[in-house]
Amino acid sequence: MADLRRVSSNPHVRSRLNTATIMFMVVLALLPAVGFGIYNFGLRALLIILVTVAATVITEFLFGLYKKQQTIGDLSAVVTGLLLAMNLPVTIPWWAAVLGGVFAILVVKCLFGGLGQNFMNPALAARCFLLISFPALMTNFKTDIYTGATPLAALKAGEEINILDMVVGRTAGTIGETSAIAILVGACLLLFLGIIDLRIPGTYIVVFSLFVGFFGGRGFDIAYLAAHLAGGGLMLGAFFMATDYVTRPITKGGQYLYGAVLGILTGIFRVFGASAEGVSYAIILGNLLVPLLEKITVPRAFGKGGGRNEK
Repeated sequence: MADLRRVSSNPHVRSRLNTATIMFMVVLALLPAVGFGIYNFGLRALLIILVTVAATVITEFLFGLYKKQQTIGDLSAVVTGLLLAMNLPVTIPWWAAVLGGVFAILVVKCLFGGLGQNFMNPALAARCFLLISFPALMTNFKTDIYTGATPLAALKAGEEINILDMVVGRTAGTIGETSAIAILVGACLLLFLGIIDLRIPGTYIVVFSLFVGFFGGRGFDIAYLAAHLAGGGLMLGAFFMATDYVTRPITKGGQYLYGAVLGILTGIFRVFGASAEGVSYAIILGNLLVPLLEKITVPRAFGKGGGRNEK
């Protein structure tokens, strides 16, 4: 009888897919972008990825020892570490990657109750933490291959950029964000498997494009819009982090509103902000608005809310 009174964390919808299976599919979908990141930046990118994933998994394992309940088998720590590593520059010191991994799991996830209880995306929260704590390290994209600014920074400065290089990924940037093609290949896999749908990423991308078209100062210039879509972390954030089951709205209407909020916030940060990027902060702020979005879009119960007919 004691087991019958235990209520697990949301969501409560039953499915043949368990958490470990879903997380494994997400890892598979991330492999094209991971592989290209290693090809683009060299073996140091692989080192940063391994160190970051190890930090997240070991942190969750140690916390599990303290709580006497292990959860590393659900692979969520692996996904968090992988996503965090993909949002880091290849030049970052290994200790900073470890610090980010520990912060993501211990502070953002475990201290709030574990998987299903965290109120924001752990990987992006860790990235924002590192950006605030070590801005010089997190914005250093100069390597032996790329010595200039990122394409978005060059675009914001009014310089000419190569759209094809941005789409393929032959540019400076974080380890996993440079190749739009590799990210979209993984996104198509998640869509095909039914792990995600287009409500959030589709709305995000469309609203962002409209915002940039109206307020970007270049109108609906196709090359300018393509550069914004292919550059930075927009595609990675839209398909792999904004769709996070835990931190996105549950209601369908809330998901459309959530995507629209992310598009507007990202547009504001990129067009009017000092930085050329803005996806991470947009999704984190969007996560904080999820309870409100769910509240205003929750379906009305049958038989409630209607007025009584007066005779």
